[in-house]
Amino acid sequence: MTEDLVGKVILVTGATDGIGKAAATEFARRGATLTIVGRNKEKTARVLAELKQASDNPNLDLLICDLSRMADIKRAAEEFKTKHDRLDVLVNNAGATFKALVKGPDGLELTFALNHLAYFQLTTSLLDLIRKTPGARVVSTSSSMQARGKLDLEKTPASLEGSGPNAYATSKLANILFTKELQRRLSGTTATANCFEPGMVRTQFGGFGSDQGLLLNVVYALAKPFSSTPEQGADSLIWLATSPEAASLKGEYVSKRRPATPQRQALDPKLAADLWTLSEKLCAEAVARAA
Repeated sequence: MTEDLVGKVILVTGATDGIGKAAATEFARRGATLTIVGRNKEKTARVLAELKQASDNPNLDLLICDLSRMADIKRAAEEFKTKHDRLDVLVNNAGATFKALVKGPDGLELTFALNHLAYFQLTTSLLDLIRKTPGARVVSTSSSMQARGKLDLEKTPASLEGSGPNAYATSKLANILFTKELQRRLSGTTATANCFEPGMVRTQFGGFGSDQGLLLNVVYALAKPFSSTPEQGADSLIWLATSPEAASLKGEYVSKRRPATPQRQALDPKLAADLWTLSEKLCAEAVARAA
């Protein structure tokens, strides 16, 4: 395998399982200077050791971070910046889905906090590196479930109403809105932001908990033989992060290496801007409370 990523600095969240681990393995084998982010110290260290063995790449590192806590994300970003003066690729991939809605440690609905605000907080905390790195790319994992999402900025961040799957769908809609507003704010730089949907992947999804209740668990079990491998699910992620062909894409929602049209709310520039403003406020308040 070609070592075409030598000298490229890549940071991947959700890299201890599933498509994140598959992508991290590919990046490591291609010679990247790679940092994986995980919540569990022992598991993350074990995956790092596996990546080193599989790739024979010495330039691999880890960050331990609880992505449900905005202050911890900011701390981890600062730790990363003490070691690196550039960031070629940021992969926002960690997330979870829950059977019942639950309030997270920052007082926000946990699905929204993990699946959207964690992307936002990490990316904005590293935005200085992203802006100054030539050709930097931000790749975020969304989902085809975005089509079922409904974002109400007055209710969604803290609301414990509705169902776990609906909250997940809304968080995946938020990923697209975040990507589009991020790309707008990267205007004047060479950095790009895109997101993608991996399809249904055979993986232990949701490190914080993935029990969806009897009905959905049965549905997932029946669909499992027809779902993709983590390597197949990671294909668009890796393509967006590394391929010359993807370099011209800006603010796109991608499916199978092709730009796709998401649902109507995802195309609302005012909603995207308002979500950004609200996310800034929520993250700042959460960090202040933690201090």
